[in-house]
Amino acid sequence: MTETTFTPRVFSGIKPSGGLTLGNYLGAIKRFVGMQGGAFETVYCVVDLHAITVWQDPAELRTATREVAAGYLASGIDPEQSILFNQSQVSQHAELGWIFNCVARVGWMNRMTQFKEKAGKNAEKQSLGLYAYPSLMAADILLYHATHVPVGEDQKQHVELTRDIAAKFNHDYKVDFFPLTTPVIEGPAMRVMNLRDGTKKMSKSGESDMERINMLDDADTIAKKFKKAKTDPEPLPETLDGLADRPEARNLVDIYAALTDQSPEAVIAEYEGAGWGRFKPALADLAVEKLGPISTEMKRLMDDPAEIDRTLARGAERARAIAAPILEQTYDIVGMLRG
Repeated sequence: MTETTFTPRVFSGIKPSGGLTLGNYLGAIKRFVGMQGGAFETVYCVVDLHAITVWQDPAELRTATREVAAGYLASGIDPEQSILFNQSQVSQHAELGWIFNCVARVGWMNRMTQFKEKAGKNAEKQSLGLYAYPSLMAADILLYHATHVPVGEDQKQHVELTRDIAAKFNHDYKVDFFPLTTPVIEGPAMRVMNLRDGTKKMSKSGESDMERINMLDDADTIAKKFKKAKTDPEPLPETLDGLADRPEARNLVDIYAALTDQSPEAVIAEYEGAGWGRFKPALADLAVEKLGPISTEMKRLMDDPAEIDRTLARGAERARAIAAPILEQTYDIVGMLRG
């Protein structure tokens, strides 16, 4: 069997489940922007099929889909350099997802920790989609023969499943058709934590809006939230090790590092011994400088939904141009009569 050479291509997506946060920006979108125009073809998606694994209000889902697209665009995703679309406009995602449902094993799905976390004690009442969505996620990636996926640590297991599905498909059909995708995990603030509890991930669904920075927050709100973020009485230490048992302090240092493209160690070197009366205003000013223009542009785009829809439709056409031939080859390998 001849080894296939795959085009270096990145795929990643964000689920439109209500409101983008600083965690989405630093953990995903900022990295997506940095990867475009380089060694990879870049394909970025609003994964709306994943959103409906739990019930969504239809009007809110449409708004949330446009908001994610606006976040991509306002942050610097260029729809000429990258392919940007929403998943449901490219039907090949769902079709390949079904084929992969027939490749993936139930035992593999049972090991997926995110289902256990999301389903909790009511697993029997959850949708089949929530249980099986990692298989669709694998289809999202492999439909483009993506070679690399930028992910946070909490998504690494899904890329490993994607590799398992690709390897089993290739083995079962004696082909070298799907690549074994590589997860790309890097950066100091891959897991942005809650501003009121540094042991919890920043979430769109937290109880208080003060826990998170929303990408639609204006400059005054961003500054206020950082200045009121929970800290501790101690100044910043001499080394990063000094933050080991100080989750809120470590979170703010990580955010500063990610916004300035520095290491956390470099931030500590700059602010060693500083109290929060110095560091938090500096972080607030930095965040306003970096995030304020994004918020303003997102609001402009959200006021013109037709522009967003046109951009997504053009992206879907480009996505289908890659996806359709790969799906047709998949059907051929499996033995489907397609006419």
